[in-house]
Amino acid sequence: MYSSNKEYICSVNIELSYTEENYLKAVFSLSIEKGNAVSTNQISKKLTTKASSVTDMIKKLAEKKLVDYKKYKGVSLTKKGREIAVLIVRNHRLWEVFLVEKLDFKWDEVHDLAEQLEHVKSKQLTDKLDTFLNFPTHDPHGDPIPDKYGNLNKDIKEDLSSIDEGVKCIIVGVRDSSSLFLKFLDNSNIKLGSKIKVVEKEDFDNSMLVEIGTKTLSLSNQITKNLFVKIIN
Repeated sequence: MYSSNKEYICSVNIELSYTEENYLKAVFSLSIEKGNAVSTNQISKKLTTKASSVTDMIKKLAEKKLVDYKKYKGVSLTKKGREIAVLIVRNHRLWEVFLVEKLDFKWDEVHDLAEQLEHVKSKQLTDKLDTFLNFPTHDPHGDPIPDKYGNLNKDIKEDLSSIDEGVKCIIVGVRDSSSLFLKFLDNSNIKLGSKIKVVEKEDFDNSMLVEIGTKTLSLSNQITKNLFVKIIN
């Protein structure tokens, strides 16, 4: 587990703009991926915004005691900042499950909708949604959903690009959840739960020949580095 918090996460009585909340969510996501304080350049890349704008916003969030920021040492969330970020992430991922499972949206259609719904600040609504969906542990893209205590399962997974020839694995998530990438996967009949065998790896460009079911496909490094897998026997 990411944490062993047993105190129920609650709404934080602080007014924040959507932009501020998105920054907190970005710092949270990057810290999970990197495992430590994150740099302003990493935040800039994730949010596709100017580094100078990131620095200004991080200073603003630090003044509100939502992040700890020391120049050249990176950005980390305070307890209050993490609580807000977890609530936003929890909302986002639960809404994605709802949109796919109950309203029949495709997995490439739900991200932008969930971006809007995630800012609804109602702990009661979030918990009722969680119950209605029978407490899902992962969203449609394979990302873990924080529980009501703020705990987050940290799955053991690897990039497909790192898997050796002859090894069998199963797709458990995607790094790139853009509509274009997800549509490509749909068109190639690649989805969560698909079993893959790495047949051959090309040294020149790190492309990969794989078997998926009865098909053999050639996948570029751009594709394989954006697919998360678990090795199976």
